[in-house]
Amino acid sequence: MTRTDPLDVPRPDARLHLGVFFQGVNHWTVWSDPASGSQIDPANFRRVAQTAERGLFDAFFLGEGLRLREVDGQIHDLDVAGRPDAITQLAALAAVTERIGLVSTSNTTFNEPADLARRLSGLDLLSEGRAGWNVVTTDNAWTGANFRRGGYLDHADRYRRAEEFLTVARAIWDSWEDAAVSGAADAPAWAAPGVVRQVRHQGPQFDVDLAPTLPRSTQGHPVIFQAGDSGEGRDFAARNADVIFSAHGNDFDDALAFADDLRRRLWAAGRPEDDLRILPGTEIIIGATEEEALEKKRWIRLQQVTPATALGIAGLLWGIDLSGRDADGPLPKEDPVVAENDGSFGARRIADPRQVVAEWREKADANRWSLRETVIALGPQRGHVGTPAGLADKFAHFVWHDAVDGFNVTPYLIPDGLDDIVDLLVPALQERGVYRTGYTGATLRAHLDLREPLTHRTTTDRRRTG
Repeated sequence: MTRTDPLDVPRPDARLHLGVFFQGVNHWTVWSDPASGSQIDPANFRRVAQTAERGLFDAFFLGEGLRLREVDGQIHDLDVAGRPDAITQLAALAAVTERIGLVSTSNTTFNEPADLARRLSGLDLLSEGRAGWNVVTTDNAWTGANFRRGGYLDHADRYRRAEEFLTVARAIWDSWEDAAVSGAADAPAWAAPGVVRQVRHQGPQFDVDLAPTLPRSTQGHPVIFQAGDSGEGRDFAARNADVIFSAHGNDFDDALAFADDLRRRLWAAGRPEDDLRILPGTEIIIGATEEEALEKKRWIRLQQVTPATALGIAGLLWGIDLSGRDADGPLPKEDPVVAENDGSFGARRIADPRQVVAEWREKADANRWSLRETVIALGPQRGHVGTPAGLADKFAHFVWHDAVDGFNVTPYLIPDGLDDIVDLLVPALQERGVYRTGYTGATLRAHLDLREPLTHRTTTDRRRTG
């Protein structure tokens, strides 16, 4: 899988896939701009989804949490209250869109498969085969406090529960045979005997005995998405997912290494190496010139990393409360606190931050950066910046050389943050032959060029490479 010839193009016919991610909590969305719209107004969800569909995106994704996020017992100041649950919102969007996929972020740690599988199946039917499920787990006790079990699950146990959850969900979706319901008015019965099977499952996490009540949609199953980046998360995706989100989409070599690692895991799991679509999360900033794009990026970063946000990010790294400090002053003089995550944190801390803090101090001193400038320069980084032509060339290289299958875009502005991408970047991609000029299918599975669901394949099918 090494690439030695720079002129070699492994996938010259590959096409870029795009999704849009409407987040539930983040500092990447510019909240303070006068053009920023409400994060709970249904009109803004509709506007983003319809703009993405106009741009021939594969899917619209909703992030969701089961409780407002917390850090050390305090509510995250950028979290959002007032939204209906994701499946409810997506069902509403199914009525005002025609082709774009609709993906719900739904949790396996504190849901139950008999209920969630039915609701996802309902979305799949209402949208005529456009539903997807972003399978997530929860690692914190403050979400667990909402539920009878309480507490939180260890990392490995979360994935064991998720895998058993998905096994039960797929059994529920497979319980109805294709064309189970008769369409003939003179048929002796609404369905032939035996076309709906009882689902019985007993395992470490679930004990299920039910007769499912919904048929399959035209795409068979909702498309399965997954976003874990640990070894367990990657293995889970290789065994179970159709699409994986990643944080490996900025640098080409890093993206390629991630993709090659997943291909090895896919093969070990008995699946074709091209069976999993890789869509890194990203931000896209477009300017008429490179200089204009970079200046736009600088302005956006200052809006995203406010003084309060800078202090919050640095506070997580240092492990101390910095809320009373001057974000435009120097870095904290204190040594970072190395604390074990006991499951109570709503934001993950670095296991040993001392090396990172030393690097921050060295670079801040050398560049005379303030704390806020240091966070902007060295804090969480992502995104692509450039002209439509330059970005189109860059993305074509990523896709044609097997590093990604596309990107899951987080707009920096709601609801108009996709306009430049749809109006300027998409035509440039189409000119290079790396992006569709129209939808050719009606389901999310078709948009992503996916094979049939895993449980519908034979062993031979799962080793097929074409």
